Amino acid sequence: MKRLLLSTALVSVNWLVYIWGVNHGHVVECALGYYINPLIIIAFGVLLLKEKMRKLQWFAIIVAAFGVIILTVDFGRPPWIALALATSWGSYGLVKKQLGLGALEGLTVETIISFIPYGGYLVWMGTKGTGQFGHSASLTALLILAGAVTAIPLLMFNGSTNRLPFTIIGLLQYIIPTIQFLIGVLVRHEAMPIGRWVGFLTIWVALIALGTDLIRSGTPSDNRVAKTD
Repeated sequence: MKRLLLSTALVSVNWLVYIWGVNHGHVVECALGYYINPLIIIAFGVLLLKEKMRKLQWFAIIVAAFGVIILTVDFGRPPWIALALATSWGSYGLVKKQLGLGALEGLTVETIISFIPYGGYLVWMGTKGTGQFGHSASLTALLILAGAVTAIPLLMFNGSTNRLPFTIIGLLQYIIPTIQFLIGVLVRHEAMPIGRWVGFLTIWVALIALGTDLIRSGTPSDNRVAKTD
């Protein structure tokens, strides 16, 4: 139960920071956070869970780390939003890995725990007249869909932590920030100076290396990114 309380707190921090970042025009920095996140997950897998990676995978991780450093320097300040997102989500995944609960069971308990403070906050907002739920059909529908869009991937993530090596979970996490990056640049039109482009291109080189390694590992019995001791 203590670990479930901890996992609930970690995922809450992740959601709150992400929502704040998106609403304040920091979509690209949020993407940076989720690019850093797989490095933290892989570090946990190698250092704490004793998982091993192949040479090409090490090369990819080193290149990706270099790209993250370039992006950090380009921002000209510690990327607090990115670091908070990366550490909270990486730690959440580690706790879920150690819990070993079924995806639905774990998420159900976390939702019940979260409902207490968040439900109270929503009621308080409603009494003050600042709540948005139920004020218009379109906005209410979007809020409901936001819950589904959050819960379904989280269920899949929880299930994967019990079925896959922690390092492969980390590598697959690069899909998320790529989508966020495209939204930040193409939809929200956030600034992308040369240094930022160099950093993201460096990370994409790492992704090509990882994809090459996965293709080479080919067969179903062999297609593992990490082998646990």
